[in-house]
Amino acid sequence: CLNRHPCLRRPGYSGLTYDCINELTFLSPPSPPSLSVVNEYLFMVQATGIHIKDNVKNIGAQVLEQVVRGGYNINGTDYAYDFNLSESDVPPTTYLPDSFTYLSSQICPERLPSMKGRLEVNMSEMALEDVERVLLNAEPSMTLGGYWKPRDCVPRWKVAILVPFRNRHEHLPILLRHLIPALQRQRLQFAFYVVEQVGSEPFNRAMLFNVGFREAMRDLDWDCMVFHDVDHMLENDRNYYGCGDMPRHFAVKLNKYSYMLPYNEFFGGVSGLTVEQFTKINGFPNAFWGWGGEDDDLWNRVQYANYTVSRPQGELGRYMSIPHHHRGEVQFLGRYTLLRRSKERQSLDGLNNLQYSPLLSRRPLYTNISVSLSRKLAPIADYN
Repeated sequence: CLNRHPCLRRPGYSGLTYDCINELTFLSPPSPPSLSVVNEYLFMVQATGIHIKDNVKNIGAQVLEQVVRGGYNINGTDYAYDFNLSESDVPPTTYLPDSFTYLSSQICPERLPSMKGRLEVNMSEMALEDVERVLLNAEPSMTLGGYWKPRDCVPRWKVAILVPFRNRHEHLPILLRHLIPALQRQRLQFAFYVVEQVGSEPFNRAMLFNVGFREAMRDLDWDCMVFHDVDHMLENDRNYYGCGDMPRHFAVKLNKYSYMLPYNEFFGGVSGLTVEQFTKINGFPNAFWGWGGEDDDLWNRVQYANYTVSRPQGELGRYMSIPHHHRGEVQFLGRYTLLRRSKERQSLDGLNNLQYSPLLSRRPLYTNISVSLSRKLAPIADYN
């Protein structure tokens, strides 16, 4: 923007004179960026550095390969040396062929020919009514409330998809349009629960998940829960949402993080636990008002229970995030204090101290759970 200043466009300009510097000193400074923008910028800088480092590493490995092959070429036969440059080079797991058939009395396979892999993600907005019409025409067996199970085999897993929600009405149809057909191709029995926070309190993603868990278990004896942000779009339908490898972090590679894991303990976006696991760790903490920190606390709870988190390999864990801003949602500045006391709070704050009064409604593609949250609904001796 300084290049547009008249001071820098004077005829014969070859450098900043004293007068010019003095004049520029009094230009109005730009507004400081928000903390979230700074954090994302710093991560992108770090990600770019990692990409450069990986490229240099790969180039070095290729040079090493040529040296090794040249030094161990015996009678015209290359020396057998294994060069694995990246996880994407790992041979893909074998999926059943298109000609494969199975009986309706058999358990649904986990690697079906209907699971094709990479998906085309369409972020264009679409009315919920139009999405309902398209999906129900394609699969009329879906019942009110978003319940579906396969008819050509016995579902291996019963999975409840919990979506925390507030004022994101344009995002929900995009998620349903992409995820419902993918789960149908995976032959899972599933239902969607959109847990909507009403009222003026800061957004509490964790407490909404606890409410969703309680209400979903009133409906059916689910095997596991998938905790799914509304703006995360699956890019590969071979990222299996079944319950066998839980606790599981599904959204490993997000486009806004340059398709890299931000840090090893990252557990946000899309994650899953079995009902038994979620009950054992006392669910999510209820004390995180505002965005940030609750998924780190969940990671801690999982570790304290001696569970091991699994992640999809290679390109399976890719997701696209719908660009948006946290509309009026504040960042929770007290999260670091709570995280330092995560272990001692685990038995005090979670499923066991949760109180709420929900309002349920069944929609064609999901069950909506509307709830007004406040700090009084999850009392403990000390939130700080």
